[in-house]
Amino acid sequence: MSAPAAEALQPVATTAEAQQLVVHLTEAMDGLQQVMQEETDLIRAGRIEAATRLEKSKSELARVYAADASRFRMSHAFLMRTVPGSLAALRERHDNFRSLLELNLRVLATAHLVSEGIIRGVAGELSRKASPQTYGASGRAVAPPRTSQQPLALSRTL
Repeated sequence: MSAPAAEALQPVATTAEAQQLVVHLTEAMDGLQQVMQEETDLIRAGRIEAATRLEKSKSELARVYAADASRFRMSHAFLMRTVPGSLAALRERHDNFRSLLELNLRVLATAHLVSEGIIRGVAGELSRKASPQTYGASGRAVAPPRTSQQPLALSRTL
């Protein structure tokens, strides 16, 4: 599904190229939409590792989509003259795509916040346990100073 690099830099010049661009952009959008939906479903199910395996195909499809969208913008006036019927359907598909993209980004942001909260909680607990337990002048336990906290290292290969 990759578009030739030289072709992506030039605006569409013929009706056949215009039709081909609309088809290629639609296929890229559909493929990206499918991968993002799968990623969203996996993350919602808590299967983060399985979702990370989709990164390579998602990146490739996003690259193709961005190149086609760039060429589409450069050729918009020509496309309006030659394939106006295809543009309405493409616009509707793009609106659906945008909705899924927004949902995917919200799910990713939520997963990020949850995981960050867990890591901060673990780091705080480890720091609390590693600090000496002392009492202040009031007789109450004193929280360890922030400067005594040790950094937390994670291994992503496990």
